[in-house]
Amino acid sequence: MIILGIDPGLAIVGWGVIEYNASRFKTIAYGTITTEAGLDVEVRLQQIYRELEEIIDMYRPTDMAVEELFFNTNITTAIAVAEARGVILLAGIQHGLHIAEYTPLQVKSAIVGYGRAEKKQVMTMVTSLLRLKQVPKPDDTADALAIAVCHAHSGGSKLSSFYNQKKTRLI
Repeated sequence: MIILGIDPGLAIVGWGVIEYNASRFKTIAYGTITTEAGLDVEVRLQQIYRELEEIIDMYRPTDMAVEELFFNTNITTAIAVAEARGVILLAGIQHGLHIAEYTPLQVKSAIVGYGRAEKKQVMTMVTSLLRLKQVPKPDDTADALAIAVCHAHSGGSKLSSFYNQKKTRLI
């Protein structure tokens, strides 16, 4: 299974592509999509969509794992990120990917075994699990890889497959 992990944002979208086969990970590629703050939001969303299409076309993932939003303060930022997330989900479904969504708590639990783990612990484990020489930078990229690993750990179960098939039909 080739998984595209996404850490959504408007300014920075972290992405990571991994292969998961027989309980083994292979890191294929990772990076960020960045948009310029001065541009109109619709132009930034278009840029995210187009660059994500290029990534999907280049690496041909079968699955896309996206972090669910969690905001407790700035509603304006939450709306902008939600719009970017919508464009990301649209790109995935337009390319026929199986889409799964995970909360930060689920990602931390899958990576570290503890839902309240510190960010540094998650990054250390991602680096170790993927046998990387150093922690991916920026943090958005490391988060995207963590989301992909989370999906690899939970995406193979029959319950997860059933849930994601139902969700895909609704989208």
